[in-house]
Amino acid sequence: MKKKSKLKNNFIPVNTPKIFKQDKKNIKKCLDTGWISSEGNFVKNFEKKFSKYINRKYAIAVSSGTAALEIAIKCLNLKKNDEVIIPTFSIIATALCVIKLGLKPVLVDSGLESWNMLPDQVLDKISKKTKAIIITHIYGFPVDMEKILKIAKNKNIKIVEDSAEMIGQTYKKKRCGSFGNLSTFSFYANKHITTGEGGMILTDDKKLYEKSKSLRNLCFGIGNNRFNHDDIGWNYRMTNIQAAMGCGQLKNISWIIKRKREIGLKYHSLLKFNKKIFIQPTQSFSSKNIFWVFGVVLNKNSGIKRDAIVKKLMERNIQTRNFFFPMHKQKIFKKMNIFSKKEKHLNAEYLSLNGFYLPSGIGIKNHEIDYVAKTLNNILNNQ
Repeated sequence: MKKKSKLKNNFIPVNTPKIFKQDKKNIKKCLDTGWISSEGNFVKNFEKKFSKYINRKYAIAVSSGTAALEIAIKCLNLKKNDEVIIPTFSIIATALCVIKLGLKPVLVDSGLESWNMLPDQVLDKISKKTKAIIITHIYGFPVDMEKILKIAKNKNIKIVEDSAEMIGQTYKKKRCGSFGNLSTFSFYANKHITTGEGGMILTDDKKLYEKSKSLRNLCFGIGNNRFNHDDIGWNYRMTNIQAAMGCGQLKNISWIIKRKREIGLKYHSLLKFNKKIFIQPTQSFSSKNIFWVFGVVLNKNSGIKRDAIVKKLMERNIQTRNFFFPMHKQKIFKKMNIFSKKEKHLNAEYLSLNGFYLPSGIGIKNHEIDYVAKTLNNILNNQ
């Protein structure tokens, strides 16, 4: 008689974070000091250490990756209806930070294999009204930025590099997050390093640094004029407790990146021969895949719908997450008439309908990866 796998009764979440001893030690130290809000040495230390890691001059710790994007875009001092080019295949925060400031998002499609915004489409969409581009790296590989950065420099177009999913990744041997006027990161629980919730803005421009610091802190005045504000900002501060955890996480970043790649390579070896799915290669022309998540896209001849697979996996206690839903298809943006009804981005639409990612958090165990991959292969091969 065959032994039943214990894993069939154990739920495998799409993300399992890794909490280190140093994280707990730092948090206890923070609590003992009494400095638990946004004032405290851990915030300053985290900013200093993270900017050094990315190789930027200045860092501003904030409450989320979304907060980081909103502040970064507002720092550019763009005017109403100025155009900002963004990928349609992204999380909604990419569009929201533009729309909320009265700016016009201009969408580009993504590659079916890279899953990133297409550089040639970015160049085609540039007009006299284009004032900024948000370069958003997706899932494992960085955007091919060379052409975009070159034309942006020539036309004085501002660049915000959204590196939320790329902590530790490089583009042609240079750290992601070190490009553009400003760059942003997220420390949500599923990111390479986490503070539970949190984000970071980085820049080499002192004026942008000072502006970002002010915007995250309600644009308080100086000295006796603290409660007299000269601009509208937000309370987007990171707490000292969160930063304490961030310092502990960052100390382990080399191990984290190594483990992330081990997870991705293990999945890759177990799934690469299944012809019903597409999985990204382990290496591109610019960098090794960092496998923020391990994504799977159904091929057209797979003979099964994505949602059916996701359901079957969940029945076997394996949680997955669907790929991003395109901005031009979002219900709320249709209600607001943000984009033309005729707008189509076929690659992004295909990815959103056929793509999903497997449990691939840093805390996942190797035997869990084996079980997930075996289960997925069985589901696909029995169709």
